[in-house]
Amino acid sequence: MSKQIPKFKNEDEEREFWATHDSTDYINWNKAEKITFSNLKPSVKKISLRLPETMLEELKLLANKRDVPYQSLLKIFLAERIEKELGTH
Repeated sequence: MSKQIPKFKNEDEEREFWATHDSTDYINWNKAEKITFSNLKPSVKKISLRLPETMLEELKLLANKRDVPYQSLLKIFLAERIEKELGTH
């Protein structure tokens, strides 16, 4: 059984409390849920991707019509497909 988290008068009081107490005594981490912070800027990793020349040219054509870099358009396409495949919103 977790200890009861006290009510705090202000942020300074809460900050002082957590600086001197262990959260594992107050929070049941077994009930924690994984969340995604979608608005944070994600870290990026450079990769090498081999595409057929015709596919790359078509991607560049589509990107040009939308006035965006083709790499950005490719990321958009990938993100949309990943969301569809995973069934997330």
